[in-house]
Amino acid sequence: MEFVQNIINQFKLDQDTIWIAQVFIIVLVTLSVSFIQKRLFLRIARKLQATENLWDDLLINAARKPLGMLIWLVGVLFAAEIVRDYSNDSAIFDFINPARDIGIISILVYFLLQLIHGTEQILIKGQAGSKERDFDEHTVQAIGKLVRISVFITGGLIMLQTLGYSIAGVLTLGGVGGIAIGFAAKDLLANFFGGLMIYLDRPFKVGDWIRSNDKEIEGTVEHIGWRLTRIRTFDKRPLYVPNSVFTNIAVENPSRMTNRRIYETMGIRYDDVAKMPVIIEQVKAMLQNHPEIDSDQTLIVNFNSFASSSVDFFIYTFTKTTEWVRFHEIKQDVLLKVVEIIENNDAEFAFPTSTLHLQSMPESVTQATHRPL
Repeated sequence: MEFVQNIINQFKLDQDTIWIAQVFIIVLVTLSVSFIQKRLFLRIARKLQATENLWDDLLINAARKPLGMLIWLVGVLFAAEIVRDYSNDSAIFDFINPARDIGIISILVYFLLQLIHGTEQILIKGQAGSKERDFDEHTVQAIGKLVRISVFITGGLIMLQTLGYSIAGVLTLGGVGGIAIGFAAKDLLANFFGGLMIYLDRPFKVGDWIRSNDKEIEGTVEHIGWRLTRIRTFDKRPLYVPNSVFTNIAVENPSRMTNRRIYETMGIRYDDVAKMPVIIEQVKAMLQNHPEIDSDQTLIVNFNSFASSSVDFFIYTFTKTTEWVRFHEIKQDVLLKVVEIIENNDAEFAFPTSTLHLQSMPESVTQATHRPL
């Protein structure tokens, strides 16, 4: 103010026009600082865009608008104080101090909301050039909503305290009301926290195929809400499951399998048991060279048992794909190749048979039986 007053004194203005000049200079300075701030942030943003780090871009973009709003808030309220001083402290200007406090709090809340939104986008889309993301989209969005609510509530309480209202009474009333609501909506809260655990622990996400042996639950997850999770069963029926159920049951998520398993037992005739070693060796070689079989996983082909009508060997291997339809196509191809190997070795598959051995009777008994009466 002394700097502004010295400038005004050089023009030797009368007392009635001094405050107008002061307000004009403050507005001009505010406009200049705002213009410089925009140009400076624009140049910084252009330089940071050349880097692969997204977090510095987020900080600059989140702070640019709030800082401009803060500059104008301080400038306008500063000008309002000058007008108040020359208007004999008119009561209409009593709003300046509360407006300054509320304005700064609102700008800070706006900055935090911008920061939260940008963080969500980075966590969902991932770093530049990265194809894999460590965070599930729905989980990030759910946590973002909780953080936004927390920021709004905290900002509101600080505003009330700034305006002279005691937040102790508000918190006490909220605590008593929370207890009453907790007893009245126990199941609703259980489902809410169950949904929160789903978002945090991420046992499954939208699009996953899940099932549980504890409950008759199996299908594809279509929606995860704060109270219910909607699952589409394989016969296309919608299944609505309260989120609290998932805190008490074991859930299997086949969608996150790394491989699918082929486990089959095959039997050949006892007459072909001598050909078993060659068949096993050729089947194992076929699986090791198969383009859709993951040779890095466990691969077993072994003579297994003597069955009642066959000698059995088993195949234990894993496919590279986890897709259900493609898995069955690969399994079909493997089984047909096993059939071809068995036939090429002049062996046959066994099927249930029974052999009846008849012992010949003594000749004396036979003659006695056919003696004429």
